[in-house]
Amino acid sequence: NHSHTIQEVGGRFRPLSEITGVCPRCKEQIDWKRRYGKYKPLQEPAKCQRCSKRAVRQAYHNLCFACAKEHRVCAKCCCRVERIVGRDVSEVEAEQKMLEEAIKNASERERRSLLRAMNNKGKSKSSTDTPTDTKDNKVGQLFPNSSLEDYAKKNGVVGKRNDGCDSKHDNDDESEEEVYDDEDDNDSPDEDCDEDDKDNDEKVADQTDAKKE
Repeated sequence: NHSHTIQEVGGRFRPLSEITGVCPRCKEQIDWKRRYGKYKPLQEPAKCQRCSKRAVRQAYHNLCFACAKEHRVCAKCCCRVERIVGRDVSEVEAEQKMLEEAIKNASERERRSLLRAMNNKGKSKSSTDTPTDTKDNKVGQLFPNSSLEDYAKKNGVVGKRNDGCDSKHDNDDESEEEVYDDEDDNDSPDEDCDEDDKDNDEKVADQTDAKKE
């Protein structure tokens, strides 16, 4: 590729203008000239082959933008095509001025609604270009997040998790029952000790009564 100097046309301080008003084939040809140093920019506006006005402002164009748009042809090869690449700078600037005037003359409510609609349109374009829910998410890179639950149900992952939880609860219940049984077993010796104490008290009372007699 041909490298431009900083001050040269096509360099950092004097970048080339965007290629507009031509068919995709002619755009590729002009791009090739730019890449390999064959491009020769216009020093002054050239004459249009239809209206004979000096209104051609891009190199290798044979028609001005107005004539090419009116006849719906490519500005370089003059062939009728279905798709024209890019939009002319003057057209974009005129549309921008009309939009600014409309916003300026509109009421505050209409101005806010218009700006909100423009912002939403820009956000929707960015969201369609790049998905946001799979960013920094390894699972989302493999398959969509919406299909995770279906995938888990299909492979029985959710059921296995529930079975594990149920078995865990069952084990907890069994352990609690064993603890209660141990407590009952611990209480039974105390009851036996109480009965022995009562028998001893009765024997002592009988012995004291016998001595008195």
